[in-house]
Amino acid sequence: MARRAQVSPDAVGLPAGPRRRTPGLRREEVAVLAGVGVSWYQWLEQGRDITVSGQVLDAVARVLGLGEAERRHLYVLAGLNPPLPAAWQGTSVAADLIGVIERWMPHPAHLLDRYWNLIGANRAAQLVLGYDPDDHGNCLRAFFVDPMYRTEYVDWSEHARRLTAQYRALMSEHPGDEGYAEVIERLSAESADFAELWGRHEVRDLEGFHKVLDHPAAGRLDFESTQLSAPGRPDLLLVLHNPIEGTDTAAKVQRMLDDDRRSHLTVVAG
Repeated sequence: MARRAQVSPDAVGLPAGPRRRTPGLRREEVAVLAGVGVSWYQWLEQGRDITVSGQVLDAVARVLGLGEAERRHLYVLAGLNPPLPAAWQGTSVAADLIGVIERWMPHPAHLLDRYWNLIGANRAAQLVLGYDPDDHGNCLRAFFVDPMYRTEYVDWSEHARRLTAQYRALMSEHPGDEGYAEVIERLSAESADFAELWGRHEVRDLEGFHKVLDHPAAGRLDFESTQLSAPGRPDLLLVLHNPIEGTDTAAKVQRMLDDDRRSHLTVVAG
């Protein structure tokens, strides 16, 4: 109602007229311009329990001249999942977020999208966790179907249970999102272990945890893993790994990086 009062009739191609007692647009004018019924639009303003679609909300937002943040807020008020900002759709990841994981060196760090598809990984994550930056596969799926993870994770079963419960928590925040459903359907068909865990309906928040790896080249590695929503990009997830103090993990990772660098220089020189 407040925004409607701020939109002048001439801004949307309507005559101002001499008989307007209130500023802005009338309800019936917004309804006509948005292509909805007058009663329905009145119920929308009153917050009644009515069926609302994103397409109709977009039409109302257009008539009222709502900005991107205001449009997303309108979705939330109507009980719908807000769309991703237009600037995010179909674009590459912001360079500053990739810069975060690169500046986390020499510790492993990687970046995931909302479905846990790998977007980027620094060199330490590639060496320690086996991530291929050119393969943007789903990390949840890889954890269950790639034998490497079962071999290297000391407590694979507990990690599998935690990851499944966290994924359900994320999915519950985006009801109707087919992207999550596709991951679940495919992985349930590929992994009996995942299907069994998914059937438990357990839910956990994203939280830090102790990750212990039995790396084939470095031996035991102990990390504190932290998952963070990326600033300004809630559709992305930063995963940062810190070597546990009192262990030789940091030194082992550094040796792996040094060996990798020397190997690369040898190839270049050759």
